Amino acid sequence: MAAGKEIRTKIKSVQNTQKITRAMQMVATSKMRKTQERMRQARPYAEKVREVMAHLAQVNSSARRSSPFLREPAEIKKVGIILITADKGLCGGLNTNAIKMFSEKLREYKNAGIAVEVSTLGQKGLVAARRLKSEVVSSAVSLGDIPKMEKIIGPLTGIFRDFYDQKLDAIYVIYSEFVNTMKQQAVFEQILPLSDRDLKLDTKMPWDYIYEPSAEEVLDELVRRYIESVIYQCLADNMAPEQAARMIAMRSATDNAGEAIHQLSLAYNKSRQAAITKELSEIVSGAAAV
Repeated sequence: MAAGKEIRTKIKSVQNTQKITRAMQMVATSKMRKTQERMRQARPYAEKVREVMAHLAQVNSSARRSSPFLREPAEIKKVGIILITADKGLCGGLNTNAIKMFSEKLREYKNAGIAVEVSTLGQKGLVAARRLKSEVVSSAVSLGDIPKMEKIIGPLTGIFRDFYDQKLDAIYVIYSEFVNTMKQQAVFEQILPLSDRDLKLDTKMPWDYIYEPSAEEVLDELVRRYIESVIYQCLADNMAPEQAARMIAMRSATDNAGEAIHQLSLAYNKSRQAAITKELSEIVSGAAAV
């Protein structure tokens, strides 16, 4: 029964693993719901800042023309990419898809003779960027389940300053978008310069504001606040699919563990039955010999 004992040990081991994956699945489910709530709470602020910024840009054309954040470059020579990934694994192909898109964009810009400056949010993205030998100017890791703005803005200040000083011609972000619980997709979006979509208003607002200290300074500050809210929204959007992907991965692991236990139980029963049959055969043979 040495084989049977070995199988029992394996069954016990898989059962312990199944308990861990089931617990991780339940934790991921709870975190996903909380993250989705944070996503919903962050949207009204970002939309209101965008609305005021768009209105100011519409009614004050001089401020719009003078803002470095709204200028369209004559030629793209160098761009910045903000790569947002998870700090941890065990979330299916979530990080892999974002890093694959990042790698493709690096190759695309390299072939076009465009230099790339990279800033990463998340441990997996930082490791991938270094492995691909890209120019990483800043990074932030261990952001936690509830990211703090001060931990995000610090590392990104440099890349935004480079755009303001016209060292970069555009800034893009790569993150994972939450479509539904079963589907997450990598997204590549332009952050700066702001597009016409960002400055579009559904309704025409004829009034203007009284500015202090000036329309140009107010618009620049509004753009900064808007960019901060966009990055935070992207990070929140990335965390929801991370937890959804982890929940699905852990559910799959739990189901696979259950199937493995079933197969091992069958193997154990067959081994036990064979041992009993052998013992009975030996007893019968011994009785016949007597």
